[in-house]
Amino acid sequence: MSRNQPSLAPQSDEDSEDIRLMQLVSAGETEAFEELVERHQRLVVGTVARMLGNNSDVEDIAQQVFVRVWKSAGRYVPRAKFTTWLLKITRNLVFNELRRRSRHAQTSVESELEGRPIADERTGAPDASLLEQELQRAIEAAIAQLPETQRMALVLRRYDELSYEQIADVLDQSVPAVKSLLFRARTELREHLNRYLQK
Repeated sequence: MSRNQPSLAPQSDEDSEDIRLMQLVSAGETEAFEELVERHQRLVVGTVARMLGNNSDVEDIAQQVFVRVWKSAGRYVPRAKFTTWLLKITRNLVFNELRRRSRHAQTSVESELEGRPIADERTGAPDASLLEQELQRAIEAAIAQLPETQRMALVLRRYDELSYEQIADVLDQSVPAVKSLLFRARTELREHLNRYLQK
C-alpha cells in the first residue's frame, strides 16, 4: 500500500467495529482477538479452501493468517477496510503455499476425476446428482488450473463478492488490471468447461 494513498471514504459500522477490535488486540486483549477471528474466520477459511482445494492445509493456513493478524496488531493502520488487509495476508500465505506445492510434483485434480463413474450402476443412465457433482468437481479443477493471481481475483469476485476496487487493493493491482485478470480467468474457465457446457 503506497504511503501517499488518498484518504478513504467514511467507514461502515462493520469497519469501525473491526478497527475498534484491532485497537484492543494491539493492547493484548485476547477476547477482542477471539471476536475478530469469529467475525472473519468464514471469509478466510473459504478463500483459502477455494484457492488450495479442500485439504488438510486449509485449517493450517487459515490459522497462520490469524497468527499474523495477532502479531501485526501493534503495527496495524486502518488505511483500507480491515477485510482488505486481512485478505492481503491471506493472499500472501496462499501464494507462498501454492509456490511450495509447485516445487513438489502432484497429480492434477483433473486426472483424478477421469476415473470416477458418472452413471447410475442400476440403470446405466447418468444420475442427475452425480452429473451435478461431476460438474462441480470440474469447475473446481478448472479454477485450480488458473494462474494464482487470476484464481485469487476470481475467488474474491465470485465467492467473496468483493468490488473491483477491493480486489485491486488486495492484489496490489489497478482496477483495469483486475478486470483484465477476471476476463482472462473466465475465458480460460469456459475453455476448460466447454465439454460440460455443450452437453
